[in-house]
Amino acid sequence: MAILSAWPWENLGPFKYLLYGPLLAKVLCSRFQWETEKDIWCLHILILSALRAFIYQGWTSLCHMLFLTQKRRILQQGVDFKQIDKEWDWDNFIILHALVAFMACHMFPGVSGLPWLDSRGLIAAILLHVGVSEPLYYWAHKCFHGNYLFTHYHSLHHSSPLPQPFTAGHATFLEHLMLTAVMGPPVVGACLLGYGSISMVYGYALPFLKYLLYTPTYHSLHHTEKVTNYCLFMPLYDALGNTINAKSWQLHKKISSGDNCRIPDFVFLAHAVDISSSVHSPFVFRSYASMPYTFKIFLLPLWPITFVVMLVMWAKARTFSFSFYYLRGRLHNTWCVPRFGFQYFLPFATEGINKHIEEAILKADSLGVKVLSLAALNKNEALNGGGTLFVNKLPNLKVRVVHGNTLTAAAILYEIPEDVTEVFLTGATSKLGRAIALYLCRKRVRVLMLTLSTERFQKIQKEAPKEYQSYLVQITKYQAAQNCKTWIVGKWITPIQQSWAPSGAHFHQFVVPPILHFRGDCTYGDLAAMRLPPDVEGVGSCEYTMERGVVHACHAGGLVHFLEGWTHHEVGAIDVDRIDLVWEAAMKHGLKPVSSMMKTG
Repeated sequence: MAILSAWPWENLGPFKYLLYGPLLAKVLCSRFQWETEKDIWCLHILILSALRAFIYQGWTSLCHMLFLTQKRRILQQGVDFKQIDKEWDWDNFIILHALVAFMACHMFPGVSGLPWLDSRGLIAAILLHVGVSEPLYYWAHKCFHGNYLFTHYHSLHHSSPLPQPFTAGHATFLEHLMLTAVMGPPVVGACLLGYGSISMVYGYALPFLKYLLYTPTYHSLHHTEKVTNYCLFMPLYDALGNTINAKSWQLHKKISSGDNCRIPDFVFLAHAVDISSSVHSPFVFRSYASMPYTFKIFLLPLWPITFVVMLVMWAKARTFSFSFYYLRGRLHNTWCVPRFGFQYFLPFATEGINKHIEEAILKADSLGVKVLSLAALNKNEALNGGGTLFVNKLPNLKVRVVHGNTLTAAAILYEIPEDVTEVFLTGATSKLGRAIALYLCRKRVRVLMLTLSTERFQKIQKEAPKEYQSYLVQITKYQAAQNCKTWIVGKWITPIQQSWAPSGAHFHQFVVPPILHFRGDCTYGDLAAMRLPPDVEGVGSCEYTMERGVVHACHAGGLVHFLEGWTHHEVGAIDVDRIDLVWEAAMKHGLKPVSSMMKTG
């Protein structure tokens, strides 16, 4: 490892923020009774650090708001988990600048007594930046593109394939020391000249004027071609040094036109689950969304904002683009219906939700999308008959509408060991419950179907071949399954209901939310899910509680439908005869089951 390439606090993890401790202690100990001007500057440094982090976070969030930016994306690939992990400590340079500023306050007495505003200081800072900082940065940046410095230092920054605001902080300690030294003369010089002011310091640390001179397309070309566009904010020195990229203005005009959007081949139509999990989005916190969803207490202050956003979405929003990835050169989008889980159970909201889904289907059809897969409650039987409502209403659709539940059923069934002879099934008369029961009875597995409706049970039983009907048994109480060690849970069960399972039982499940892991003497399966093929590109967020690179089986089911080029709609009741066919197709295309109990043969 080259000298000064690693950050001094690299191994501290989240404890690196304790480095702000001395500044915070100064502020707290003074109790707002400032002993010296230096104590006031400790507060200013903390405020500036927070504002800079907020600005970088805001721009990064905007980059991930596909519903605003997808037509103006410079590069079409997505930010993947590898880049997110590499840029996890992007804010190291903000800590460095805070520590340097803290030391400068004690080294230069000239910072004491600065007025709030002095226009001469603003002019001096601009002139010093143009005449000193910009040429110094241009020269130093070119040096870092030399063989030795690039290999041992600057290549780290260029290792991020898709430049984003956080990429600015993804560099070595030496580079940011250099940048700190280059950016110091305007502020220090203005103060030494006697023109310093607090507004000048804030204005230079938060340089909004750069957006009038410099565009993201300019630096993006530097990352793709590496030998042009070296300047920090002003292309002037690139022009003087004959290193300006000739395509800079042309690319900027193309992106600004808003005509740089690719049409997806496959769409997964999802919806928000609840207030808490709705902030598990790439455009809220990229790093948080890159991990499986878990409740985080530090996000509680966002709940009131999220609640207001939910109301606005309910009143005005349309279905929007949420995330994307590429598989074998084809674009796969996730669109989101602007509704939360609880709204699907409000009788008066049904018509509005179906209208949103229908509009999304029609939009996909007009764009030329090949397959649209319905997620979770968007295919609820009570809502739209598992998608049959739209297929019957729109008979001339070119886009294929898919619920993906055939693969969901397969994922559950292939998890069950081959030597099992009896299972207990809740949610037995649901779409998935019916398919599971009919499939297992054909395998001569006795299925204890928990349901109070004899009519619905008998209807399913009559669908089974006559010789297998006796393997389907209606039960009405959990006590009847007290000797069955294989429970398939399709309807949420309480800890008391779980207590009827014998010791050593395994709970397979297709219920959302998943049941509580109450029994220490039993094992619990995950929701049916599949790992995406290894050649998937640009995946940088987790699908709800799924691990990285894992999607719900219904999502994978729609994906298989697209990859196979099947031309039929997959809506309504699950075709039991196609369960094995869909499973084999998923295996052929490189999707993998994620359960440790799964059998692949």
